[in-house]
Amino acid sequence: MNARLAAGDTVLTAASMLRRAEAAQVYDVAQQTALEPAALVSARLGSTVLLKREDQQPVFSFKLRGAYNRMAQLGAIERTRGVVTASAGNHAQGVALAASRLGILATVVMPVTAPQVKVDAVRRFGGDFTRIVLFGESYSDAQAEAQRLCDERGASFVHPFDDADVIAGQATIALEILAQHPGPLHAVFVPIGGGGLAAGVAAVVKARRPQVRVIGVQAHDADAMARAFEAGVRVTLDEVGLFADGTAVKQVGALTFPLCRQYLDDVLRVDTDAICAAIRDIYQDTRSIPEPSGALALAGLKQYVSAHGAVDGALVAVISGANMNFDRLRFVAERAEIGEQREAVFAVTIPEQRGSFRRFCAALGQHSITEFNYRIGDAQAAHIFVGVQTAQREEREALAAAFRANGFDVLDLTGDELAKLHLRHMIGGRSPLARDECLYRFDFPERPGALARFLERMRPDWNISLFHYRNHGADYGRILVGIQVPPSEHALLRQFLATLAYPYVDESDNPAYRLLLRT
Repeated sequence: MNARLAAGDTVLTAASMLRRAEAAQVYDVAQQTALEPAALVSARLGSTVLLKREDQQPVFSFKLRGAYNRMAQLGAIERTRGVVTASAGNHAQGVALAASRLGILATVVMPVTAPQVKVDAVRRFGGDFTRIVLFGESYSDAQAEAQRLCDERGASFVHPFDDADVIAGQATIALEILAQHPGPLHAVFVPIGGGGLAAGVAAVVKARRPQVRVIGVQAHDADAMARAFEAGVRVTLDEVGLFADGTAVKQVGALTFPLCRQYLDDVLRVDTDAICAAIRDIYQDTRSIPEPSGALALAGLKQYVSAHGAVDGALVAVISGANMNFDRLRFVAERAEIGEQREAVFAVTIPEQRGSFRRFCAALGQHSITEFNYRIGDAQAAHIFVGVQTAQREEREALAAAFRANGFDVLDLTGDELAKLHLRHMIGGRSPLARDECLYRFDFPERPGALARFLERMRPDWNISLFHYRNHGADYGRILVGIQVPPSEHALLRQFLATLAYPYVDESDNPAYRLLLRT
């Protein structure tokens, strides 16, 4: 799909983009969004952090600005032929709402991987004026199908980023930021997919206040702009990660690349854990939940401050969208602690003998345990998967050293994607060593040291054959424990359980346990 220059332009510059942005027709449907202080993040970073709340738009994304500005320029004949677009979701919603407001028929091609919340929103905003076509696994696949439909129907294509009118619509965000914060401003951070938002914001900021830095941020597995910067030409990625689906673009635009190359000061890459941590930061400061792409800018801002230290002047992060699939929240919550370096994950090997658990807990010191997985499997050594709450990277290294000082082999899994995604949930199975096993679920008050005290109360002559615990941020912790107790000592076991004063459920006869874990 060819890039489209606005009428009267031969080359896009900061000056021409500023004129286009000042004349853009966006406020028939879009609104000027708030520029809010992020008090908690600011205090932690030692810098003034402001959030540009594009998640407050009617379609919960900035994309409405560019879509409407482009469609408002269509002539009468073009409007009768309708429009076609390709989008992972947010641009599609902008086109749908613009179509219904302007009375233009729109066909929206979305990849089959688009979140359902975005597909449903396109239907809701577009009503009778919008038809949805699900095609391909990425934006690039959807774009190819959209091109075919345009050629077939003679319709106008509304590009999500490589169009001068679309870029100008997105650039109105920069006009608002500069008007809302006329004081000292160090940098503006913007997410990058195809580059429309970054190109527009960078051009306008440099035209108005050239001393202000503009920094683009990409997911590490969808970094087409960063790679283009490094290569000096546009590149096409073979694959893109889909966690930050709103910016999952294989190739940046022919118009956006030269603008970004000329006016962006840098492009940063951030990983999934950093994005999840930024989502949590935004929630804690605003009580709103951005989508992964919507949190990219803040993730990059935090990385920038970590590298450069506190700066003079405000730092602005554009929160570009909030079309979050609800079923992603569990994953986000689980990974946010690691992304903030507040959780370290280890595989620790301890001797399979009495007192080992207590020595292990002593090595932990005052650190709170966030996760504990263990299943007996070897007569000589116990392999434990443990998550520990930390405040900084140095604590992680100190913990590993403490484990080794106690004679425990340790493997730091904090950066291991396989362990974090899969293996932490797969520790278990049947074990021939788990004879006379009784299985219990316990609830206990979630306070520092509670898990360690629970372990200390266990009788030393009863072996723990299974243990699972995960901190879920609630007032009560929940653990699953397998205890090897001879039948002749079951009465003593009941006495022990009574002394704990923790609510518990005997799961020894649970059919799922018997099927999957019991020998």
